[in-house]
Amino acid sequence: MRKNIIFIVALLSASMIWAQGDQKREDDSNLGDGSQEPRKSLRQPKTKKKKPPVTEYKIITIKSDTTYLDTTLTIQKDYKFNYLRKDDFELLPIHNVGQTYNSLAKQEERDHILPLMGARARHFNFMEAEDIVYYQVPTPLTELYFKTTFEQGQQLDAFFTVNTSPRLNLSIAYKGVRSLGKYQHALTSTGNFRATANYSTKNERYKVHTHFVSQDLLNEENGGLSEEGVNQYLAQGEFVGESSEFSDRGSVSVNFQNAESILLGKRFYLNHQYAIFKKTDSSSTALSVGHIMDLTDKRFKYDQVAIAPNNLLGASYVTANIADNVALEDFSNQVYVDFTNKWLGNLRVLGGSSNYNYGYNAIVNQVNSSGAQINITNRIKGDIYSVGGEYKNTYKGFRLFADGMTIVSGDFTGNYFNAGAGYDLNENYGIRAKISSKSVAPNYNFLLYQSDYVNYNWQNNFDNTETQKIQVNIKARKIAEIEASYATISKYAYFAKDANSAIVPLQAPESIDVLKVKLTQGLKYWKLGLDNTVMYQDVQGGDQIYNVPEITTRNSLYYHDHWFKKALYLQTGVTFKYFTSYKADAYDPVLSEFYVQNIEEIGGYPQFDIFFNAKVRQTRIFFKVENFGEAFRQNNEFSAPGYATRDAVLRFGLVWNFFL
Repeated sequence: MRKNIIFIVALLSASMIWAQGDQKREDDSNLGDGSQEPRKSLRQPKTKKKKPPVTEYKIITIKSDTTYLDTTLTIQKDYKFNYLRKDDFELLPIHNVGQTYNSLAKQEERDHILPLMGARARHFNFMEAEDIVYYQVPTPLTELYFKTTFEQGQQLDAFFTVNTSPRLNLSIAYKGVRSLGKYQHALTSTGNFRATANYSTKNERYKVHTHFVSQDLLNEENGGLSEEGVNQYLAQGEFVGESSEFSDRGSVSVNFQNAESILLGKRFYLNHQYAIFKKTDSSSTALSVGHIMDLTDKRFKYDQVAIAPNNLLGASYVTANIADNVALEDFSNQVYVDFTNKWLGNLRVLGGSSNYNYGYNAIVNQVNSSGAQINITNRIKGDIYSVGGEYKNTYKGFRLFADGMTIVSGDFTGNYFNAGAGYDLNENYGIRAKISSKSVAPNYNFLLYQSDYVNYNWQNNFDNTETQKIQVNIKARKIAEIEASYATISKYAYFAKDANSAIVPLQAPESIDVLKVKLTQGLKYWKLGLDNTVMYQDVQGGDQIYNVPEITTRNSLYYHDHWFKKALYLQTGVTFKYFTSYKADAYDPVLSEFYVQNIEEIGGYPQFDIFFNAKVRQTRIFFKVENFGEAFRQNNEFSAPGYATRDAVLRFGLVWNFFL
């Protein structure tokens, strides 16, 4: 690690010296002969500076795709006004803000060739390198996001970016959430700090994107409602007012009140490239070399004090102060060569290395049921080397693309490959098809786990999970947009309870076939709008393992119009949500993972949200009554076995952009 830090400091120092030297040359050239800039006449009439259009406030992704700031108010903005700040149609939130989500459709991880850190239930709000964006703005830009939570607390996401020169952009942001929650011992406290820099030299031969991220995601763990608590939750009267004792959710019994989990992470990321040949008026060919570095440290902790025997987690090695602690250090480097030609397209060839170190500080010695002693190691560490490539081209209106990577040396094997094509008739109609294949080892916590709880200790040598998938996206904006996929998954890894009610990692013995079709439709007539999203899923071969609802739907009917001489844009209506009942995965607090269970069903009930949104200049204001129907009848539904769904609540907030 010390060598890595020295390398980073040297690399950053060289980049900053280069940038400062280029900046000085540009400043000197602006003054011509080096004399002082001539003073402006005091009598010169003042002219009002014209504000740049919003399209000049550019947002750049990790793949160098560029969009611009969007200050409009649409129904999609209402869907994204939540803790994750993205559409959560396929997710089912547990009762408090900042807690985990159950999945109405299994979440797909980014393409990777090494196992991922465990505790995936804590990763919904963990910002990976692909989630960080960079900016190019003509004037300083600020965005403030605020939303109320449950009981004490609030959500805030504050962001600021500025171009100190036309070629250097800096940004800083912090997203913080603290919510007490309505149930006992359900507090959440999370923070996501990120800082980015985007720089290019005057001749645009050298470009760099870099960021630093520090995150801490803490949740108090109560293990869900106890058996007594479930009876209290379900035993209220038909109407809320009939039972005052347990309508106060803080009086409902939970499994324990002495545990918490926290996911910590820091990452430094650097992506820079130098153009050997640039495109010019006389040449359609470009050649550049680049380097990507990602230094990531993660740590997951589960702490619990005053241990008492319980049927939920089993026996423990200690009588007090459970302190599970696992860490992952991942240092990866990639070097690449980019070749671009007007006729041949863009080709990137890359090679990479990764140094990984996952594990604990001690070796565990156990005695199994047959009396034999088992030693569980404390580390999975080593190096892997990989090669890969990316290709993009446009030919007669068809957008062709492909990318892939494979491990060529190391203790792990893994690869992924994607290829496809897209074609647009016009801005309203188009089609895109893609095939993909990947093979990767299950996440680290399937392979090795240690805990002060006896049942949570294992070491496995699992096969790679292999997935083949075909996707088709059809865009017809005036009619509907359809996303369809068919996937075959072999050696699917999952958690479940064994005959002794202990959580164990397993691999499915048979292949699982998953069909998923999602339709999105938006209709507008006069001042009324209707937005429909419907998802159908069919699973073959994994009915007792890969559990998802067959039908999930969300339908919004709303009124929209400009009021007060177009000074205010109004959007108000109702959103209906529904998914068919299914045997949802249950949540385990020690692992911070969901596991398969086939006893309890959730779903099969409607939910209504009433919203009132408005836009004044660059400010979007949101009011919403969530789960409106539960205000008039008893709420006895669950988001996961033992975890109640949210009661009716009024929440409000805003998103405010400042342009200087």
